[in-house]
Amino acid sequence: MPKIKSHSGAKKRFKVTGSGKVKYAKAGRGHFLTEKSMTHKRKLRKGYYLSGKQAKNIKKMING
Repeated sequence: MPKIKSHSGAKKRFKVTGSGKVKYAKAGRGHFLTEKSMTHKRKLRKGYYLSGKQAKNIKKMING
């Protein structure tokens, strides 16, 4: 049985924490930042977490 490759895109976008949660960054921090309010940008700075089936799928993609 061949080894399963990890998903390159998922590796770049998600990180599994020590406790096993899947952390990711919200979209919208790339460009046009002058048009967004400080409140909006501050909220986008936070780390967000996936849960349930989505987290399980991403872990499978990252670990291969």
